[in-house]
Amino acid sequence: MSDSTENFSLIVGLGNPGSEYAGTRHNAGFMVLEKLLAAPVFGRFEKSHTADSMLFSGRFRGRSLMLQMPLTYMNESGRAVGTLCRRLGIAPEQVLVISDDLDLPLGQLRIRRGGSDGGHNGLKSVIAELQSSAFARLRVGIGRDAKVIDYVLSPFSAEELPLWSETVAKAAEAVSDILKSGLARAMNLYNARPAKEAPAEAPAEEVQTSGAVSESTNNN
Repeated sequence: MSDSTENFSLIVGLGNPGSEYAGTRHNAGFMVLEKLLAAPVFGRFEKSHTADSMLFSGRFRGRSLMLQMPLTYMNESGRAVGTLCRRLGIAPEQVLVISDDLDLPLGQLRIRRGGSDGGHNGLKSVIAELQSSAFARLRVGIGRDAKVIDYVLSPFSAEELPLWSETVAKAAEAVSDILKSGLARAMNLYNARPAKEAPAEAPAEEVQTSGAVSESTNNN
């Protein structure tokens, strides 16, 4: 059983809205939420557009739960998260944020509560708007390249897609385990799993993304 202090009310997936960003590395958070929403165990969630976000509201294991995709673009993600949390009285400790991570190899996950933004502009924005770093994070490894901005806004290669599809499924499974059993158990299960190597040659396998459109004008 999860600790009573780990009753998460809000799961945030970070990414950039718009079809031009669909399937890019920076949209890992969006992709994990989409995988969760497609899982039969999550049942029916109602979609709405509020707090500069796509918001999905429903119940999981008898408790209210919301899944949020900020439509403010990555650097302003905290504006959407902060607005929603203030409006609904959600404490930082009740929030789990899913983001991509350059410092983790492709396929590796890292779960923790608190800490710095690690150079991630989306996390930096969330910390600033919540005025707290006490929220939990699920960091999804995308690997690193010397040209950081171009890299995070690029799609996965055909060779990487099979591993990335597996990673998104594993991350969605990790979120479910966090909700069911708490952070400590999930950390033991997923943080210790080594990343697998992408095969040299592999057929492309698409990961579906929403490509949600926003009127905002910022980017990465």
